[in-house]
Amino acid sequence: MDALMLHCAIPAVHQKKNKKYAMATHREANYHFDGGVFVDPTPMPSDIPHVDEVGATSAPLLSASFFIGARCQPYSDDYMLCKQEAGGKGAAPCLKEGRRVTRCAISVLEDMNKSCAEVFKTHYECLEKQNHELYACRPAERALNKCVFDNLKLEKKVPGSDLKDPVWLKKNPGYKPDTVDADGVAAAKAAGV
Repeated sequence: MDALMLHCAIPAVHQKKNKKYAMATHREANYHFDGGVFVDPTPMPSDIPHVDEVGATSAPLLSASFFIGARCQPYSDDYMLCKQEAGGKGAAPCLKEGRRVTRCAISVLEDMNKSCAEVFKTHYECLEKQNHELYACRPAERALNKCVFDNLKLEKKVPGSDLKDPVWLKKNPGYKPDTVDADGVAAAKAAGV
């Protein structure tokens, strides 16, 4: 970079201070907060019952998501209808409905941990290892689907699909994982799927 271009690129305030200029190799982050904890101290209204957080990370939630959808559909529909009727007033008018959805999701996770803990863990650990790619964990998914259906009577259905041959049951899928999930294959063999 020639001297004229360098001179124009540096703000006038800095040009007066130093005669020699060098390109910056590091720039400090410009944070717009003081680094404190962001918690709203306002207590919840007393007419809204307390509900615990779901307390699950993304992999178990992804693993259980279709079953949560199957059992919690009525609560979820009520919540979405409430938000639509609220007309953009935010989530506050629909806190009761939202808490019902949360309680339902917690109940599904608890039931899966009671009835299908081993295959549930195998599936969500596979998802963790495989960057949350469902296609990479199909054997463990088949075992989990069978266990959940047998014990909880919840069937996995992909919303909006009318597949006669669901993607998790395809013999020759379009996407194949680079690595084989040995634990998932063993779980699928043990489940007979």
